[in-house]
Amino acid sequence: MELFIKLEAGYLGIGLFTLLITLFVTTRPFMSKGSVVKGLIFVAPAIAMFIGMHFYVTSSRMVEVETAFEKGDKVICESRAIRKVAQSVTIEKSNEWTLKDHNFSSPNYNREFFSARCIKFVPLSNPPKK
Repeated sequence: MELFIKLEAGYLGIGLFTLLITLFVTTRPFMSKGSVVKGLIFVAPAIAMFIGMHFYVTSSRMVEVETAFEKGDKVICESRAIRKVAQSVTIEKSNEWTLKDHNFSSPNYNREFFSARCIKFVPLSNPPKK
């Protein structure tokens, strides 16, 4: 549950704001009777479904990234600290990186990276020429 709150807190806030807007608009005098129920019945499940799908995709990617790292594969994480040239950092177990509580850290780097903001490295290869 802690991971869900950590990953989805922003979206839960946006969803709550959307529900409050829906409630406000549907209770205005110019709206027909029953619009509150219809509005909330439509909006609440849609928000819940979108948040649930986002959590599923994000947590699945986290498992994939952490598994790849433990096997010794490369992982790419975004670096929001550097906005100019190198916006990503390549993380490997062989370069003194460690994984603890979904965070990658290294004594050679000044910050940690949350595994939800990383992807598994997939090398690009050109098809053989005929």
